[in-house]
Amino acid sequence: MENIHWADVIAEELIKKQKKHRIATGITPSGHIHLGNLREMLTADAIRKAIVEKGGEAEIIYIADTFDPLRKRYPFLPQDYEKHVGKPLSEIPDPEGCHESYSEHFLQPFLESLEILSIPVTVKKADEMYKSGEYENHIRTSLEKRDEIAKIISEVSGREVNDDWSPFMPICKNCGRLNSTKVVDFDANGVYYKCACGYEGFSTFREGKLSWRVDWVARWDILKITCEPFGKDHAAAGGSYDTGKRIAREVFGFEPPYPVVYEWINLKGKGAMKSSKGIVIPVSEIIQILPPEVVRYIIMRVKPEKHIEFDPGVGLLDIFDEFENAIKRNDRSVKLSVFGDVTYSDIPFRHLIVVGQIANWDYEKVIEILSRNYEVDENVRRDVKRRLKYAKAWIEKFAPDSMKFEVKDKVDVKLTQNEIDFLTRFAEKLKNDMSAEAIHKLIYEVANEKNMKPSKAFQAIYKAILGKTHGPRAGYFIKLLGVEFIKKRFLNL
Repeated sequence: MENIHWADVIAEELIKKQKKHRIATGITPSGHIHLGNLREMLTADAIRKAIVEKGGEAEIIYIADTFDPLRKRYPFLPQDYEKHVGKPLSEIPDPEGCHESYSEHFLQPFLESLEILSIPVTVKKADEMYKSGEYENHIRTSLEKRDEIAKIISEVSGREVNDDWSPFMPICKNCGRLNSTKVVDFDANGVYYKCACGYEGFSTFREGKLSWRVDWVARWDILKITCEPFGKDHAAAGGSYDTGKRIAREVFGFEPPYPVVYEWINLKGKGAMKSSKGIVIPVSEIIQILPPEVVRYIIMRVKPEKHIEFDPGVGLLDIFDEFENAIKRNDRSVKLSVFGDVTYSDIPFRHLIVVGQIANWDYEKVIEILSRNYEVDENVRRDVKRRLKYAKAWIEKFAPDSMKFEVKDKVDVKLTQNEIDFLTRFAEKLKNDMSAEAIHKLIYEVANEKNMKPSKAFQAIYKAILGKTHGPRAGYFIKLLGVEFIKKRFLNL
């Protein structure tokens, strides 16, 4: 009997508390939003689906942290973006000039990806929330209870809070920065501040934002959040969730949301995915090389607290194998991954990679080749057409050279007389009704007959077909190419 899925465990815990839930996710669009960020969204969606299936109600609220300051000039930004460091992302121009702001440049492709992945979200942009006054009451309360908040942060984090610290950061009307202002006083309408640029002025509560630890708590209350997945950095002892719990209860008087802590996704050989370090594969790129259900499955199959090692190369084929086997078992992770009218045929993704290259990605030629070994009906045709584009994209983008090949009309590689003798004898003994396994076995038999090492025999086959010494598994490769094609090629060397 399979263990209950992690999403179902969380859903059951939440439904015990109440039937209706709002699950929060929040990502700062400071760079390409990547697969590591997507773990938060898909974790939330798995919980949402599980709650709904159990008779509850749930929705995902995505808070785009568009009002966060640009922390530094990242490597992908022009030199003159140094002048924008410290300004809210929503107030900085798009570095490529194609969107209204810096934040929109990275946010919009991500939101489009969420639609393709069928993750339903209500989008809340932080800059719009602050500018419309949604935070006003919480800002006012935070300023009034500044000392209580500072005491909680100090007690929980173990670090002293500076005497001039304020929970609110006004935007300087002179330089436009958030992180260089200091509040010196406040009244019912706003704050008086001094900026490191030398400017002194007044800002309303709609012209600035709360510091992160207070902002997070305020949005829980404003949006009535009951559950939130977040990265392990926020869950560290003395971290933002620990302080947030106390601020929620002791300052604002409400219960914090149910926490779901997730681990990082590492890009194989490079470490944890981080936009600031350029260690990313953007979500908009991932959905071009992977079917949406496989992207979802990468997250669904692993408990949130376990890290994921993502290998976009050969390792990705293992994920496809696992997914295809999980479909046959009707695995719960697959149920949480597949959506719409997607149906899978028995043709493995690995198979499509080979057949696609044999057919030079011509769909009708692919179908013709597959029909030699499979019953091809309308469902198979539809499935192959959909997944073939992902196979092609993966070959072009991430496949190692060892997996790429082209069936040559004529090879210009020189063959020894020994190799020609082997290939001729092999072709003579090859029969149309042979299985891939029987063909593979025949290679060894003929190599033995000709006193040739099996490795040299395989090399001769690949040289005669591809013009190089390696290729797909020989027996099944020959079966796909067709016995008549091989006989014609090998008997006319």
